[in-house]
Formats: sequence, C-alpha cells, structure tokens
Amino acid sequence: MREIIFDTETTGLDFRDDRVIELGCIELVNRFPTGRTFHHYINPQGRPIHAEAQAVHGISAADLMGKPTFSDIAEEFLAFIDGAKLVAHNATFDIAFLNVEFGRLGHPVVDPGLVVDTLALARRKHPMGPNSLDALCRRYGIDNARRTKHGALLDSELLAEVYIELIGGKQAALILDSATAAAGGRRNVDDIDISIGARPIALPPRLTEAERAAHASMVGTLGEKALWLRVAGEASSAA
Repeated sequence: MREIIFDTETTGLDFRDDRVIELGCIELVNRFPTGRTFHHYINPQGRPIHAEAQAVHGISAADLMGKPTFSDIAEEFLAFIDGAKLVAHNATFDIAFLNVEFGRLGHPVVDPGLVVDTLALARRKHPMGPNSLDALCRRYGIDNARRTKHGALLDSELLAEVYIELIGGKQAALILDSATAAAGGRRNVDDIDISIGARPIALPPRLTEAERAAHASMVGTLGEKALWLRVAGEASSAA
C-alpha cells in the first residue's frame, strides 16, 4: 500500500485567489517511509504574501524569486502521487488550493476518495482535543523541536509519524514485516505460529503470607454464602 503524506504553504487563506508557495511530500509504503520525498518552493507569479501567512511559515517574496511556478512542477508532482492515497492534516484546505492550481492548468481535480484527513481522524480518536499537529506531536511523544515555523516538508515528516500513531499502524506493520522476513516472502498474520513455553523458574508469589492470612480472616466475616468462599473452593480443587 502506497501513501503520500503532504502539506502546502500558501500566500494566504483564500484558495480562490491565493497561491501555493511550498509543497512537500513523504512517501510511505505499508506505513513505512521509503526515503522518497517531493519538495519545491513555488513562485506565486506576482501574488503577494499576506503578512499573517508569512508570520506562520516565514517564506518571503524574495525567497521565491527564481523558483519554479506551479505549472513547472505539476507533472512531476502528479507522477509522484500517481496511484497513491493522499494524507494531509486539515486536508480540505490543502486539496482546495491544489485543485484550483490544477484547474488553472486544465488538469482534473484530485479525487476526494483518495484523500485521508488526519484532523478528522484525530477528532474521532481524541474528541476532547486539542488536535493541531503540534498538540498531536506532544500527545504521541514525537519530537517537533525543529518546528519553529510551519514548513511543508518538515510538517509532512512529522505528520507521517502522527498518522502512523493515529491509525495504530506501527505495531501491525512491525508484525507483518517480521513475519515476511521470517518466511522469505509474504505471509498472513493469521498464519504466524507462536509457541509459549513454561517458565523455567516460577515467578515469586505476589502476596505475602501475612496478606493471605488477613484476606482469609476478612472472608471469614462474610458469611456462608460469600462468593469468595466459592472462589477459594474452586482454586483448591484446581490445585
């Protein structure tokens, strides 16, 4: 299974008028990063960057001089995401911007059925929130100290870790990977045989004799029909 974690930075918040100025992607295969990435800063072709947006991502118009336009990188981006599911945090924002950019070039819009919104996943899993990317990194113990500003590639790297935690995929993927390696190929998890042997040395009892005696004394005060008397009798029979 191939998935692309992606993020955009933009000149502002209005997808109808503002432009994408950074696009970053991380490739996952079977929920593991492959090391393949896609990253470009993009010239907004004269569209000014709102001060509020620049305060968030730190990208200035001067930083984008000489960078490719969206039309320059569109085909490369489409080739990178071809056949994969797309994963983004607050995906409706990013997809709206991308679809307008594609529309300007006459490309079909992104199929919403191929998009996973991690913000929606987080809200279902943690309904009391908060569910920002920074908050989820703190929740799952993911180091986001480098994130002093928003950045499309860095945010995609962090989101890849958050996404795996959200779907509980890390543990399942490790099981699958171990099984595949052991068998020299693909195996179903249901086919894995696990043998559990007896302990060579029994664990020490967790209750002291004084605690056992105190419990027995307490049970003796509960009357002849006490449930504990029946439990104790069954335990004695089993022994």
